Amino acid sequence: MKTVRLTAPWIDRLVHLPESGMGYQRVNIRLKRGKVLHDVMVFNAEECQVEESFEPAEIEDVELVR
Repeated sequence: MKTVRLTAPWIDRLVHLPESGMGYQRVNIRLKRGKVLHDVMVFNAEECQVEESFEPAEIEDVELVR
């Protein structure tokens, strides 16, 4: 697993969304190149654990897994 630290705009967005559990959120991350990373764990709205590394500038959208 790799850890990617999100940038301030994404952190701010996640801070205002509900947690999936204590201190974490489960999200889908859509990258600008069209790829979607499903069910990613984001801890404290800042750091995500992913199989495939990416740059935070590549993120197009982040949405909670429902």
